[in-house]
Order: sequence, then structure tokens, then C-alpha cells
Amino acid sequence: MFRQERVVIDAVRPQLDCGKFFIKRVVGDTVEVSADILPDGHDVMQAEVLYKHQSERRWDSVRMLPLENDRYQASFTVAKQGFYQYKVWGWVDYALNWQHGIGAKIRDGQHVRSELLDGVQYLEHLAKDAGKADRAYARDLIPVFEDADRYDQAVEAAVSDRLHELFMEHPERRLANTTEPLEVYVDRKKAEFSTWYEFFPRSASPTPGKHGTFADCERLLPRIAEMGFDTVYFPPIHPIGEKNRKGKNNTTEAEEGDCGVPWAIGSRHGGHRAIHPELGTEEDFRQLVRKAGEHGLEIAMDLAFQAAPDHPYIAEHPEWFRKRPDGTMQYAENPPKKYQDIVNFYFETPAYKALWKELLEVTLQWVGFGVTIFRVDNPHTKPYYFWNWLIAEVKKKHPDVLFLAEAFSRPRIMQQLAKQGFSQSYTYFTWREHKQELIDYMVELTQTDMREYYRPNFWPNTPDINPHHLQNAGEAIHLIRYGLAATLSGNIGIYGPVFEYMANAPLPGKEEYLDCEKYEIRHWDWGVKNKLTHVISKVNAIRREHPALQQTNNIYFCGLENPQMLAYYKWDHLRQDEILVVISLDQFGSQSGFVRIPWEAMGPNSGGALEVVDLMTQTSYRWDKEWNYAELHPGLPFHIFHIRR
Repeated sequence: MFRQERVVIDAVRPQLDCGKFFIKRVVGDTVEVSADILPDGHDVMQAEVLYKHQSERRWDSVRMLPLENDRYQASFTVAKQGFYQYKVWGWVDYALNWQHGIGAKIRDGQHVRSELLDGVQYLEHLAKDAGKADRAYARDLIPVFEDADRYDQAVEAAVSDRLHELFMEHPERRLANTTEPLEVYVDRKKAEFSTWYEFFPRSASPTPGKHGTFADCERLLPRIAEMGFDTVYFPPIHPIGEKNRKGKNNTTEAEEGDCGVPWAIGSRHGGHRAIHPELGTEEDFRQLVRKAGEHGLEIAMDLAFQAAPDHPYIAEHPEWFRKRPDGTMQYAENPPKKYQDIVNFYFETPAYKALWKELLEVTLQWVGFGVTIFRVDNPHTKPYYFWNWLIAEVKKKHPDVLFLAEAFSRPRIMQQLAKQGFSQSYTYFTWREHKQELIDYMVELTQTDMREYYRPNFWPNTPDINPHHLQNAGEAIHLIRYGLAATLSGNIGIYGPVFEYMANAPLPGKEEYLDCEKYEIRHWDWGVKNKLTHVISKVNAIRREHPALQQTNNIYFCGLENPQMLAYYKWDHLRQDEILVVISLDQFGSQSGFVRIPWEAMGPNSGGALEVVDLMTQTSYRWDKEWNYAELHPGLPFHIFHIRR
């Protein structure tokens, strides 16, 4: 293929898998684009980043600036939701190349009469392309360049700053080379910053032994809002299967009165489109969504695309399910685990299009009820391309809808789900305990390509996971784990009130809860307040007030030689808010050490004394040395310092 362009553009960043997937941002973020741009020879080269929103026809542009070793960079801001495209445009700039050459010759004392005549063509371009006053200026220079008697005047104008600025502002992009467009998807801010509280609606009743209702959930909304959460996540609210129902503590034989597992969806009362009759009606649910909004809360629903053996779909659409050779239904398994109360959809069915469309309609039904956030159960057990399609279809008309991928699986699987479109993702934070593994994990999330598409959501606990370090554990480790989650990640969540009430007795030898709420209704005294509820509320308020904690990627780990202490510096995108966190990992004793101020990460003009204010206690310190002393105790095992320059 014949190509006359003289500029090669290579290694454009950011991009995922050669542009196969889009990167992600939220409204107001910047996209920093860089590329290797190489002209042949030694000519002066220019490049721009072109970008536009999907609703726009005209491309905006921003000039790229050189870094080093032929790498160039520019950034643009994404101002609204939806897709943006961006690409790199590069060219040999003949006018600037001419000015550079004639300037070098003039400084060398050479006579440049011929070069001045050569420059007329670039003035003619300005005379057509520049603004009115600058067009006149360029036209007036043409006879000066052509008149040998005005040589000195022409030489002075040829190397003037004004002419250089005009060449920069009005380039003639001859033989320009352009890359293929890349995409960035822009979500609302909540995709990057959210604080989740999960509880079981059926356990919301104030009366022991009574099934909770949506009205009971309404009563709890002020408590959750006061603690500083902005998202209330419910396990599935649909009818629960009666066939093969599980009993308490995951026994395979349910007794009379056992309520079953909410994720075993579907019974004679309906399926994924229905509401469990003891929770309330559709109007009750709509009312709950409205009331939540009045408290600044959004309701997150669980999308669990699986069925109980008595789900209406099985009779109505048997082609959507797989049977064993003996004719029995294939229930869900993750050997050696068995889920006798659940059967999976058969996504390999020839009738897959009808299945996909039905699951999309289910999702859109709940969007119609006012739900804008979904926690998706076990998405890694369904086809990746199904999720790509479903999420894209929902977001075409409902861009505010967010999807959290609940997939504690292999790294590549979790990453692939994020690439396919999930807004947020569960993580390995639940199991990262020690200093170096926490640092290594954060570096992986924030300093590799994962920062461009993987939005982590840090959960210290879930109904499925009672991690060993929380089992039968006391207050200090709960403070540590919440402090870590809340300051490391923009998105966090807890399963409550189990977490704040420290109801963490385990099944012996397993990462599971004794008397787990998945299998039974629990009664809680929701009016109880303790130190954990107080500290969680305080930390959540600090997160709301400080943009540095409303994102994940801007983080730098500070020098601190004590292996039981961790320190890190965080800043917002504009670097107008700066936080330094020092946290102890020791739940049993006091720890101390010297924290190094990370001047090299704090931007230009850094240095000198700092005032740091502990936002938990409002105590102010003056740090005027490179290394500064910090001491922590199990009673309050972290400092959240606001840095004042």
C-alpha cells in the first residue's frame, strides 16, 4: 500500500487490547493520551489529540507536548456521560521547520535571501487561515519577504515570536497521519465513588421471628444514611424456591418454617419479575425506592440469573435448562460444592436469543421501578459476551445504571468481566492482610492497565465470606479493615449489621458464618450504637468531604519501616485535596514509626514544612522534617491526615 505520510504514530496509550475494549472514566475526569511519534529525518513535527462525544460531529483538539525519547502527551476532559472517541493526529510541520532552519542559519551569520522567498508560501497559508488582524499581518509580510531592500526587516519578522505563535495556532497539516479512533466510556461519579450497605430485608422486622417487609426497611433508611452510606444493597427480593430448599446452616433438608436461600429464585409465587409476597407489593417497593432517594440513598438490586427447581421458567421454557441423561434436572455445582436448590440457565441452548431477551427485559423492568444499580451474582458463570450485550443495551437508554460484578474468581476472569462493561468489580481485598501484599495489590490495581478499566469495590466481609481474620475477632480488627477499605478504594461496602455488630462466629474450619443469614431470618436490634457505628460514620463523612478519598488510582506509598504500619498519600485529580493515611495493621498492640513525606509524588514546588490535621480527632501537627513520628493504638488504629500546604 502506498502511504505518503511522513510520521509514524505508535504505542498510543491508554488503550486496551489494541482498542478492542473501551477505557473508563467518570464525568469531569481527564484522559491523558500519549504516543510515540516519529518523523523521518530531523524535521519539526507536531501532533494533536482529537476527541469528541458520541453525540457530536465535530472533533475538538488539543496539542500534544513532548516528553522524552519521541514520546508526546496531551489530555482532555470528559464532560458528559456516554462514549467519547479519541485519536492521535501527527504531521511534519513545514512552516515551523522552515522557521527553525532559517533561525539557525541567521544565528550562524548566513545570508537567507532564498529562504525568505521560500517562506512566502507559509505566509500565504496564514493569510487565508488566521483571524482578521493576523491575516492582515501575514499579507503585509509577504512583500517584505519578497523585497531584497527590506532584508533586515524580513529577517527580524521571520524569527519573531509572533510569527511562531501564528504557525503554532494555524498549522497546515499536510500529509498528516491519523490513528484509528479509540473509545472511552464515561459514567456518572458514583461509578468511581460509592459507599454500600448490604442487609437482608427479611431480617428487618422489629419483631423476633417475623419476616421483614419493605416498610420495615424504610424504618432503617435514616440509620443507614446517618452512618454515611449512599447505596443500600438487597440480596434477591424474589419468591424463593420450595423444591430442594436449603435449611439452616446450609443443610440439605429444610424443616417446616425454613425460609430458604434468596438466590434460589422462583416458586409458585413467580420468578425474576415477581416480589417475595412477605416483603410486600410492587407499589411497596416503589415507595421504598422513593423514600431511599429522600435520604440520599439508592437501592441496589441483585441480578441473580439462575432459578430454583420450581421456577415458572422451567415449565414455560424447558429449552432454557439442561437435563441429565437420566432426565433429572442438572442443578448448580462448583465441585465439591453442590447447590441442589438452584439450577442454571443453559446459555448454550439453541433458543439463546429468546433467553437473552427475557433476561434483558427482567433487568429493564426493575430499572423501570427506579433501580439504577445492580450487584450481579456470579457473572463469571455466564458468557462474557452476554454481559457485554446486556450492559450495552441497558446503558443505551439508561446511562445512569451501574453494574457491580460479584466474581471472586481468577484474576483474568475478573478482568475480562470489567473489560466487557461492568462498572465496578469485587476484589481480593477481603483476603489481603499484610503490608506488602496490600501494597502489591494496590500497585497492580492502580499502576497497570487495570487502572483504565477496573474499578475496585473493597468489601471487608460479605454474606458468603467470613474471613478468618474477622472470625470471633474484636473491635480493633474491624476498625482496621474498615479504615483500609475506606481510604484505599473509592468504592467500598460492608454486609451489616453483621460487620458493625461483630456477629462473626464461624462454621468450624470454614470462611462461613454460623447461623448464616443466607439460610435463615435473623433478628437484630437495629437501635444499638457502638464504637464501630461511630467510627464508620465519621470515616464516611470524611470520605464525602474529601475528593482525594473519592477515587482509587491517585495513591503513593510512603516510606515507613515498621512492617505493622502502612502509610500512603492520596490526592484528587486537580491536586486541590491531599490526604496522608497512616494505619496500624496490629489489632493487639501499639505501633510506632517514622513516616517519610513523599515530596517526589506531591507535584512541583513541593518541600518545606507541612501542617497535617488528623480528621478523626481534629489534632494538628507540624511536620517540618523528611521523616516524622507517628504512633497508633488499637483503640483508634489509623490517622487520616489532611495536608495543608
